[in-house]
Amino acid sequence: MSPRRLACPACGATYSDRWRCACGAPLSFSDPPVPTEGPPPPAAVDARGGLWGFDDLLAVGDDPADRVTLGEGMTPLVDADGRSVADSPAPDETGDDETGAGAGPWNAAFKLEYVFPTGSFKDRGATTTLTRARELGVERVVEDSSGNAGAAIATYAARAGIAAEIYVPADVKEAKLRAIRRAGAEPVRVEGSRADVTDACLAALGDDEEGADTDQSAWYASHAWNPAFFEGTATIAYEIAAQRDWTAPDAIVTPLGHGTLFLGAYRGFRRLERAGWITEIPRLYGAQAAGVAPIVRERHGPDAADPDGRVNAAADGIQIAEPVRSEAIHAALDGTGGDAIAVTETDTASELDRLHAAGFYTEPTCAVAPAALRALRDRNAIAPDDDVVVPLTGSGLKT
Repeated sequence: MSPRRLACPACGATYSDRWRCACGAPLSFSDPPVPTEGPPPPAAVDARGGLWGFDDLLAVGDDPADRVTLGEGMTPLVDADGRSVADSPAPDETGDDETGAGAGPWNAAFKLEYVFPTGSFKDRGATTTLTRARELGVERVVEDSSGNAGAAIATYAARAGIAAEIYVPADVKEAKLRAIRRAGAEPVRVEGSRADVTDACLAALGDDEEGADTDQSAWYASHAWNPAFFEGTATIAYEIAAQRDWTAPDAIVTPLGHGTLFLGAYRGFRRLERAGWITEIPRLYGAQAAGVAPIVRERHGPDAADPDGRVNAAADGIQIAEPVRSEAIHAALDGTGGDAIAVTETDTASELDRLHAAGFYTEPTCAVAPAALRALRDRNAIAPDDDVVVPLTGSGLKT
């Protein structure tokens, strides 16, 4: 089967393969799969296939022989407080509860994305991205990452037998650097900002740096630019709906940097809603790192984006000053009635302690989402009785 073509939503150009349009815009698949109208029978999803149990909804991997997989997906969806969500009391007015945690129960469900093969949700995008690479006959990929995406791309490239080079910040956490090396990929540490890391990676594309096809020196397996990555992250929406008997929650709260999980969830829920599999799309909320919160700044001004006057250094995984798909992020926030909020390092650290004490051993970045949930409840943007799902995105073992 021929790989699906790509199209530019900005100018309408189509390509067999490029990492971005000649006009500079990010690309999408020109003919993404659409689920059949009407609620699916239970047999429509085979949980034993992990996220590939939703293969009819994916724009890659039409030929099962091309799929690069480690059995990823169908991560647990659990009550955050150890009770049935329907029976969980709302946080009291003081925000305290009898456990002494100091902020009351979460009153939400957690999607445990940190149990993936490489310890983060980025495996969702890595499996579909390397599958696309195999479909195209790619021999070498490059990626730039703060750590998790790089480790995922390196691991799945190893699974596919494809060479990989991962550009990372010079101060990347050693556990993430080790994961890249152990997968046989070449890590390239770059001094400077996160944008400098991307620039160095793009320079390595050689003739491919303007978005040319895959017969060039390397293929850009970018978690920010490559549309195949978002096909993978869309599966979180399919899984949440399937695990809830094809009902969507009232709201989803995710970390928000480049928006790979956030936009994937939006695309997935929108497909399900258009097909009639769910009745409405959840409100989507994005949690950004205070001090590096461009979406919050654009929506609410500098004070909201930088509430305590310093960068949330703990949330290194989402310190993205210029998200590639910022227009799409704003459209998703507006289209679902959601919002973006900046989370301070102090609140991130406090929330991380609560997560660990409750048995959720996550890395610091993922603590911004449950911390944002508390703030959004305080503002009554999310009501006490709203049905909420929060993905916990990365393992504490990586730090």
